[in-house]
Amino acid sequence: MKVVITGAKGQLGQELVKVFDDEHEVTGIYKDDLDITAAGKVKDFISSIKPDLVIHCAAMTNVDGCEGDPDMAYKVNAFGTQNIAVACQKVDAEMVYVSTDFVFAGDKDEPYIEFDATGPLSVYGKSKLAGENYVRNLLNRYYIVRTAWLYGEGHNFVRTMLRLAEEKEYLEVVDDQVGTPTCAKELAITISKLVGTGLYGTYHASNNGSCSWYEFARKIFKLKGIDIEVKPITSDKLGRPARRPAYSVMRNFALESQGIYVMRDWEEALEEYLEKG
Repeated sequence: MKVVITGAKGQLGQELVKVFDDEHEVTGIYKDDLDITAAGKVKDFISSIKPDLVIHCAAMTNVDGCEGDPDMAYKVNAFGTQNIAVACQKVDAEMVYVSTDFVFAGDKDEPYIEFDATGPLSVYGKSKLAGENYVRNLLNRYYIVRTAWLYGEGHNFVRTMLRLAEEKEYLEVVDDQVGTPTCAKELAITISKLVGTGLYGTYHASNNGSCSWYEFARKIFKLKGIDIEVKPITSDKLGRPARRPAYSVMRNFALESQGIYVMRDWEEALEEYLEKG
């Protein structure tokens, strides 16, 4: 099978290349290789390869950056996804679109399932939801995979906390946003299990369980044996431009109900990541 992976240098993209490269012919697309906002170039590029599957990871993921430049956010996350979907349509390729927990408003008190109503609070969430809608409207053979709080190889919360622990006497971390840390390696494995089932549609794919960013930080330091004071603060204290959902925990209802794959608890996945890192 010929597989194209956009955003191949990102945390998830790197892991997807590793997972799919063993058994398939993989073409990784990097930012410098292809401007996904240029419809003609995207169509020509995909047509030249004629893949069986395109996994679309490339996105503008800086949440506050999206709030400051909404035009670019929609250009990349919405129209860029539209361009990929149209190109897939032309060559009859399946598509995986990686989306986010930020499509939800965060006003529930129990995990979101795939059938819950969306209601993004930020430009980032709105632009990613627009990308979802393009995929649904343009294609029949697609998998929309929503994930959350991703960490892997590259810049992420885990590495930021470890770096700051070396620089500061104490840390302040928000305690009023609850979600699920998700290991990029495990997400890549989950996507590999999903692809090929033919069970097209929308899926939630995050590690199981939940925590606040504060609890996440404390767990990182506990597993690494680092003694540093972590103080809980509210989101208001940070004064960030973009609103975040207070509760964006997702249940992998579709994955588990259809017997496709059961992802591990977030603490177990984090422990393995830190042991190998």
